[in-house]
Amino acid sequence: MFVGGWVRDRILGLASEDIDLEVYGIAVDRLRELLAELGPVNAVGKNFTVYKVGPVHVSMPRTESKSGLGHRGFTVKGDPYLPIAEAARRRDFTINAIAWDPLNDNYLDPYGGKNDLEQRLLRVVDPHTFGDDSLRVLRALQLVARFGLRVDETTKEICRQTLLDDLPAERVCGELEKLLLLSERPSRGFELAKELGILDKLFPELKALVGCEQELEWHPEGDVWVHTLQVIDQARSRIDDLDYPQQMALMLGAVCHDLGKPTTTEFIDGRIRSRNHEEAGVEPTHALLDRLNVHSMNGYDVRHQVIGMVAQHLKPGMWHKSTGVVGDGAFRRLARKVDLELLARLAKSDCLGRGGTFDCSAMDWFLERAHALGVEHAPPAPLLLGRHLLDLGLRPGPEIGRILKAVYEQQLDGQVTALEGAIAAAETIIDGATPE
Repeated sequence: MFVGGWVRDRILGLASEDIDLEVYGIAVDRLRELLAELGPVNAVGKNFTVYKVGPVHVSMPRTESKSGLGHRGFTVKGDPYLPIAEAARRRDFTINAIAWDPLNDNYLDPYGGKNDLEQRLLRVVDPHTFGDDSLRVLRALQLVARFGLRVDETTKEICRQTLLDDLPAERVCGELEKLLLLSERPSRGFELAKELGILDKLFPELKALVGCEQELEWHPEGDVWVHTLQVIDQARSRIDDLDYPQQMALMLGAVCHDLGKPTTTEFIDGRIRSRNHEEAGVEPTHALLDRLNVHSMNGYDVRHQVIGMVAQHLKPGMWHKSTGVVGDGAFRRLARKVDLELLARLAKSDCLGRGGTFDCSAMDWFLERAHALGVEHAPPAPLLLGRHLLDLGLRPGPEIGRILKAVYEQQLDGQVTALEGAIAAAETIIDGATPE
């Protein structure tokens, strides 16, 4: 039998690469022998045997019973002769508890999952055991957002009563990742998180956005929470051409971009102001990323980029309307703090994530400038290196670092554009003709 999300996606007419099979009526040792005839077999799982053959996971029907603390505290027992209804009972939601018999093209649906899919309803399989695995509560968020589901009241109440303090950071982040990347409107999942009290339990920085007022002229959509959800959806529409780490960075930047507003919002001269909320957002962003254990992904420093976007997300708009000249050096220096293309995408999402109509062309101007300078993803590489100074007769020491920094500043300002000029600038500093 094909089981799990693959069957759900098949019914919905969606492609799925995750194939899970449950094999009935064959003893576990014999199952492995048969699978070995098809190709290399890898056994995974400690408490029960799951065989991986190419991209396919093959397992025996099994039961699970809570036997300890945490997400993994279960006793699992495989039984090739287990009734299908009993095997499906361990599933989280009815839409994931449907089996498909490929030989007879027949669905086995003991808990009414097909009808729930037609009704776009998310409903638990077993109300008595659902809460044993607290990760299922977070799974509800991303399923609702991905498939446009509504949650029945019994399921909502079970989710509210389920403790979430046993979840490891990587599992929380994994479900958040699916919510942010796999759904066209992640805001649906965040709204459900608010309704179920998940913000209070796991994301207090986001809960603080609820009810934080904004100036109506600039934010007719409502409070910071409403605005943030709109920005998240806008950002989601701007990630499909990015690699996975950059996708996560931009989406987390959207989630965190206004975390500084609750502590900076004031009523000043008849207006609601949130002065310096960008910099104030850095600390709560670190706290949220710590809780999710977000650092680098595939060698890409996601945390650095998220912090950079939070701290600088107003720069594109401010620079565009500046009465003074914003020089090329400003762009080159900003590129040392954040990927300017990601920043422009976040700023565009921030601008469009509001009610009403606003001119958001500033972000296009900003990105064009960054592209023209070749610094949309990184600052210019230093022309002058330590070995060049050693060739000039300097000895290793702090003086080399000081000179490299000074020459690089000239390079960022456009005063130095080639290696020959960089060496000449270094010689001038060495001779003492140019003050530090």
